[in-house]
Amino acid sequence: QVQLVESGGGLVQAGGSLRLSCTASGNSGIAFSRYAMGWFRQAPGGAREFIGSIRLGNTYYADSVKGRYSISRENAKNSVYLQMNSLKPEDTAVYYCAAGSRLIVSSLNNWNAYDYWGQGTQVTVSS
Repeated sequence: QVQLVESGGGLVQAGGSLRLSCTASGNSGIAFSRYAMGWFRQAPGGAREFIGSIRLGNTYYADSVKGRYSISRENAKNSVYLQMNSLKPEDTAVYYCAAGSRLIVSSLNNWNAYDYWGQGTQVTVSS
């Protein structure tokens, strides 16, 4: 089993930045570096939305965040990061990280395809 814990959420003004972290623990028998890591968000009353993912050193982003968000990872720390810049009020949501060991590129934006989820961290952007 793998446990994921997100941190770094909070309240920020529009135009500001936040950096979310997601740290994995536990032992699934699979090295952290082999997991595709995804970030999703869910606004109140909305569906869970794909933000981006990192897999085998490649990153993929939703059009809504491309150019503003970036994903990186530190395998030695079992961690993945989401740097969010130029934040907008519509970015307000609970942000989740997820890990999947058998994902192909075409499934990275499908939250059902991931094996493990964090509990989420709230990001609120004020106007």
